[in-house]
Amino acid sequence: MQEVWRRKLYICRVIDMSRQRKASPQTLALLSHFLQEPTAWHYGYDLARTLDLRSGTLYPILARLSDRGLLQQQDEPPSIAGRPPRRLYRLSGEGAVEAARLVEQARASRVAPRSVTGGLRARTAGA
Repeated sequence: MQEVWRRKLYICRVIDMSRQRKASPQTLALLSHFLQEPTAWHYGYDLARTLDLRSGTLYPILARLSDRGLLQQQDEPPSIAGRPPRRLYRLSGEGAVEAARLVEQARASRVAPRSVTGGLRARTAGA
């Protein structure tokens, strides 16, 4: 029997790993909020309430921004024994510059953060 070899042409897509995706409206809203007080520390729970973001949306964004070095994070010791520490977030020096650039770029391209355009409900701290 004669063996027939089939050749397959495999065409793959090469992706430039240095390219970054566009920031989501939720990320832009978060960065815009941080820019209001760039040196202030914020609790994740308070950010979720203020920006009306669910934890499944907010915490992955915070983790991604922290991994990229745009946010600093620190744990606050628990006030009641047995509770986990609360995590605080704020913009790093590089993060403030990058956040300002991303928010300005979004405004220029008319894809402004939803908190600026009114899509996300911005709540007051006491609400």
